[in-house]
Amino acid sequence: MSSFGPKLPLTRDSADGFSSLKMIQDTIRQNLKMIILTNPGEKVMDTNYGVGIKRFLFSSKYNLTQAQIEQSIKDQVKFYMPAVIIRKIDFRVQQEQNTLSLAIFYDIPDIGTKDLIQIVL
Repeated sequence: MSSFGPKLPLTRDSADGFSSLKMIQDTIRQNLKMIILTNPGEKVMDTNYGVGIKRFLFSSKYNLTQAQIEQSIKDQVKFYMPAVIIRKIDFRVQQEQNTLSLAIFYDIPDIGTKDLIQIVL
């Protein structure tokens, strides 16, 4: 069966050898997650790729940082995934558990889909 690419993290699959992404929505969701989690300079041959969300975790200026994160995500998606339109980004900080949660609502107009990705750090 055809696929759009490997599913990350790599896992064995008896049908294809490795688990594959068979739907375009899953591929876009995975690519969006990779943009957010990759640090700038980490991708070989493209030092501008990535938001590097983890570098913002210990920033002391939350409001400024939230605006920086949101702008960085929008800029990266606009450049690397122009078929995706970010509608809304929700931030939740849980001081007790030392976690940052992101909920990114986005549209894929070319295929008429709305989706959501949630990342907890």
